[in-house]
Amino acid sequence: MIPKFIPLLLLSALAWHQTDSSRILGVFVFPSRSHWMMIDAILNGLLDRGHHVTAIANYPLSRKHDNYTDIRVAPIYDFWKKSVSVDSLFDLTEISIHQMLMGFLFPIGLQTAEHGFTRDNVREFIQNDNSHFDLLLAEQFFQESYLMFAHKYKVPIVTVGSFGFGHYMGPIMGMMNMYSHVPHEFLHYMDKMTFSQRMYNTGVSLYEQLLRSIYYRPRQNAMAQEHFKHLPGPLPKITDIERNISVILLNSYYPLTTARARVPGMVQVGGLHIKEAKALPEDLQKFLDGAKHGAIYFSLGTNVKSSDMPREKLEAILKVFRSLKQRVVWKYEDQSIKGLPSNVLIKSWMPQNDILAHPNVKLFITHGGLLGTQEGVYRAVPMLGIPVYADQHLNMNKAVAGGYAIRLYFPNVTETSLRWALNELLNNPSYQKNIDRVSLVFRDRQVSALDESIYWVEYVIRHEGAPQLRSAGLDLPWFSFALLDVLAFGLGAVVLSVWLLKKLVTAVLCRSDKKRKAD
Repeated sequence: MIPKFIPLLLLSALAWHQTDSSRILGVFVFPSRSHWMMIDAILNGLLDRGHHVTAIANYPLSRKHDNYTDIRVAPIYDFWKKSVSVDSLFDLTEISIHQMLMGFLFPIGLQTAEHGFTRDNVREFIQNDNSHFDLLLAEQFFQESYLMFAHKYKVPIVTVGSFGFGHYMGPIMGMMNMYSHVPHEFLHYMDKMTFSQRMYNTGVSLYEQLLRSIYYRPRQNAMAQEHFKHLPGPLPKITDIERNISVILLNSYYPLTTARARVPGMVQVGGLHIKEAKALPEDLQKFLDGAKHGAIYFSLGTNVKSSDMPREKLEAILKVFRSLKQRVVWKYEDQSIKGLPSNVLIKSWMPQNDILAHPNVKLFITHGGLLGTQEGVYRAVPMLGIPVYADQHLNMNKAVAGGYAIRLYFPNVTETSLRWALNELLNNPSYQKNIDRVSLVFRDRQVSALDESIYWVEYVIRHEGAPQLRSAGLDLPWFSFALLDVLAFGLGAVVLSVWLLKKLVTAVLCRSDKKRKAD
């Protein structure tokens, strides 16, 4: 009986540390609905604890609340059409790291940030609001210029790493990244890398850090200086404000991320957006209840549309689905699709969390997005991954290594490859056995991920920034942080010692030679 009381005791301890009602400013300008799912859960948790939240955001909160003030970024910036220089999102499958940064993420970050600053209501709030706040809660995803709010209101910062671990986060938290066993988030590598992979991982990671330093951060800083120029100067640099972030709430958790070093202010809360399953709409419930041979759920997430797939891929998928005895629930955005098999149900939007919880769902076809992968693992549904861009490849590689998924490279998706993958996943019990084990690990926590998040937000408020969490490495110049000065001293000492030894040996030999000649 004793173990049953442990969660209650932990939650009681959490409640004992309740912070008095605080005023929190949230800034979430990046227009991704999937990112908002995690943020929405945190904001609702804070409101449930009695805090007052003012949020600059693209999307409305999932419920109305008297303590919530909404400053909407409208219209939502369509970054897929305006910032991404590819004909189809499926083309992102084959782009390089350089193209990912310079042609995709950096433009998205700069353009969506500028779009937010130019909304009349946001500009009015920046220039004329004189409210008191206790904390800035911001997304840690290419919106660094908005950290200037922390200077405006003189408040500590907690950020939400909706993307999980990013190599760029280490230096801003005073931590040295271990490139030897921590792969860059855009690479396909695992934590056990070959020599050539470690070389490439190091090169890519340092290259991104260089681009951030000489190209990206200066532009974010210039944006902040421009839109907050009405404040008494001089304004701090964004890089200096970043180094005073108290806590990053990371959307990651074992075993979906590899074990790695992290400072106390980097807190793993992956999966906090996952809620108890709700009743399905009647048509979906009936369709899945009647799947006597099981069902497959197919979704490529909120950004990648199945309806944008090349025709030959679509025809191959439909042909395979038509031959299955299982039913298929497919997030497909075009209701006019022709040749849809009778065992396939399509909708432009699906309640994914609730569908994956249905006992008849035996397989999840996914693009490998972080939130969807977490939901699949939480619900213990084996996966067929078809990753397209960014961290999706790494997420699916981890799933394959865990033995609960098969990964198909999108250009290689054919009728033959898809049929083989589905047959293997549906008929080989090892995939279900492995994901059952992984799901238990992912669920095994002292307190829920949401309670963990709320605790650390309130901790930073209670301790006015929690300087005790701050790494002293943040106060060192970069060469001292990387121990280059120590290495240089050691190398210099070795060189000097060798030189002195050589001089001594030469002197002794010369003296000996002179003595021999004198004799």
